[in-house]
Amino acid sequence: MNPNTTPTLRLARQLLQIDSVTPDDKGCQTIIADFLSDLGFKSESMPFGEVTNLWARKGQSKPLVVFAGHTDVVPTGPVEKWQYPPFSAEIEGDMLCARGAADMKSAIACFMIATERFVNDYPDHPGSIGFLITSDEEGPAVNGTVKVIETLEARQEKIDYCLVGEPSSDIKLGDSIKNGRRGSLNGRLTIKGVQGHIAYPQLADNPVHKALPALAALTGIAWDQGNDYFPPTRLQISNVQSGTGATNVIPGDMLVMFNFRFSTEHTPETLKQGVIDCLAPFNLNYELEWNLSGLPFVTPAEGLLIQATGDAIEQVLGYRPELSTAGGTSDGRFIAPTGAQVIEFGPLNDTIHKINERVSVSDLNQLTDIYYQILVNLLTKVA
Repeated sequence: MNPNTTPTLRLARQLLQIDSVTPDDKGCQTIIADFLSDLGFKSESMPFGEVTNLWARKGQSKPLVVFAGHTDVVPTGPVEKWQYPPFSAEIEGDMLCARGAADMKSAIACFMIATERFVNDYPDHPGSIGFLITSDEEGPAVNGTVKVIETLEARQEKIDYCLVGEPSSDIKLGDSIKNGRRGSLNGRLTIKGVQGHIAYPQLADNPVHKALPALAALTGIAWDQGNDYFPPTRLQISNVQSGTGATNVIPGDMLVMFNFRFSTEHTPETLKQGVIDCLAPFNLNYELEWNLSGLPFVTPAEGLLIQATGDAIEQVLGYRPELSTAGGTSDGRFIAPTGAQVIEFGPLNDTIHKINERVSVSDLNQLTDIYYQILVNLLTKVA
């Protein structure tokens, strides 16, 4: 079969031609639900606010294997800088070019075709298969996967294995899978001073001068050394704002925004206390606000999901993946606390969120084969 005319590619292009910029799904999930309905899935739409979510399940027995993903994409940026219109889903050689091609509508198409093939090949398979799809992954992520998980938990519907189709591959397809993610904690520090004329510093109190030694101390802390799964916890300052724009005015306050990407060696509480303890000797007048984006999670390497995925990649591609917890956060952070084994595995991540985002057509066809084999490995060997 011509790789450019496979069911995976046709379905991927259908989804990619919809301009579903977060949080607008614009009908992508209807396409998915209709497709799954023909395979015997029961689908539920779970809207929260302006976010559209889909929960679809086939079967009621354990284990429950779930494919998770998102239909929303980030904005395109300047359309005129794209080689092709960003929602035209053009094919150039082996490359499928579109916003969302790598992150992550194409992986959803691979989920769907792999599931169709598996259900046709194993109509009486044990266990259950689920799809958890949101339109709120690229946005605030407050009315998406987290709300679906709350709903499932409330009715005791437990996920055993969850594969998130985020683009995890680095150099070649299947060279890396994410078996965890670092936590993300944001801090907003406002140092208060007294505004005044720059020629009369004795009548003012410059918050910038007072803050700099404290910030140097804060950024110099070695928070931990990491562990077998995670690199060391890091603090990075992302924004510093102060002053009126005039050259002759001492500012009245200074805003510092920073972020922790933290390992399982810390909790949000230990990091917050560490910041407070560090600032204490500097006698600052400050306010400190916190926002927790996600807790760290990890699926142990000996878990059945990682073994089944590694075996599937080796069966299709001839090599085994490396495990990684690098990168940003994903919706896996909402699923792992339920006790599910969670990994992320999808196409190459080198063009995500970029102008001219693209993915290899050949990779998508192989990714479909791998997802199919993961289902075989997990569900045909159930005792």
